[in-house]
Amino acid sequence: MRRLVCIVVLMLITCGARPAAAERLVVSLSNHRVPVTSGFTGEDLVLFGTIEPDKDGGALRRPYDLVVTVTGPRENSRTMRKQRVAGIWVNTDWREFVQVPSYLAILSNRAVEQIASKESLRRQQIGLDNFLLPQRIGVDIADTVPNDAFREAFVRLKSEQRLYIESPTAVTFLSPTVFRASIPLPADVPTGNFAVDVKVFAAGDLAARTNTAMQVIKAGLEQYVAEAASDYGLLYGLGTALFAVGIGWLASVVFRRD
Repeated sequence: MRRLVCIVVLMLITCGARPAAAERLVVSLSNHRVPVTSGFTGEDLVLFGTIEPDKDGGALRRPYDLVVTVTGPRENSRTMRKQRVAGIWVNTDWREFVQVPSYLAILSNRAVEQIASKESLRRQQIGLDNFLLPQRIGVDIADTVPNDAFREAFVRLKSEQRLYIESPTAVTFLSPTVFRASIPLPADVPTGNFAVDVKVFAAGDLAARTNTAMQVIKAGLEQYVAEAASDYGLLYGLGTALFAVGIGWLASVVFRRD
């Protein structure tokens, strides 16, 4: 009897079992280099992609959810707490955020809470509440709970500047396996290298992941001035001072009263 059961199980495995589902992502950005000039007012990049079977030809699972996380250059940032002292608003406390993204966009096809469990979202750092924003607390550097007062203030200020974004409608599925995502870049977007991380979920599980990158660079006169200030600091400073003196002298001549 035991031998018969083993034979039946073996036949099911070799003949009747379906191949395990497995996916891979293919993505492309509309522009990998974004030039910033004096007339730059912001731009919306478009990420196109498709979900395909992996090399082994595994079956696709549907429906899918997609999350795109875009992070800008890392920086240290300080958040102040103000209180009224003797009728005057003064800074009474502060917290430094260490190597956090200068730009952070979390884009999805629906609310992230509906895509995966809280544990999975936290582990994958999906959502502004789940993204790690380490703070310097005394001599230690650690992340804090989402309702930490300094963390809430930091995220709120960044969101008001449109530098931290969480949008549940930025990703659109054009077909069950083809999608597009709109990446909004504000007018004061920081320059540097940006990482684009794309994750696809099926029934709450991470099914596939890929990444790409882009650059935001200064262009035109702004690029020349920035390079001159960085590479020739002393000459740039002297030239700026002489230019200011010249403008002042010219203004005195033009508006001089005889």
